[in-house]
Amino acid sequence: MSEKVHKSEHEWQQQLTPEQYRVTREKGTERPFTGDHQVSAEQGIYHCICCGAPLFENEHKFDSGCGWPSFDRPLADAAVEEHLDTTHGMRRVEVTCRRCDAHLGHVFPDGPHETTGQRYCINSVSLDFHPGE
Repeated sequence: MSEKVHKSEHEWQQQLTPEQYRVTREKGTERPFTGDHQVSAEQGIYHCICCGAPLFENEHKFDSGCGWPSFDRPLADAAVEEHLDTTHGMRRVEVTCRRCDAHLGHVFPDGPHETTGQRYCINSVSLDFHPGE
């Protein structure tokens, strides 16, 4: 994994759309079924919208019906970090980009049992798909 990316809030605001900034830098959530939550057979890698780090492989994306892109695992354990999130009166596990600390979404233990059993529920605005990788 590359060196940690540090930018000022102003630099992030200049780089990202308002929605990308709200989700990734302010730990927001996009509305369900508004982004890329469809599953396709196209090969490719999803990268962090903030720093470009490779995060998830399209091969591990599945239709969870939740309205956000869902993956059963990150591209590599070193790609993401997981943190306890107790906001909104809930106990969840937040997923962030290890390289730039961007908020990506949450991981839940209700994914496909035939693979990892995990559901990485990720905001589509935090991802940039690179087909063919």
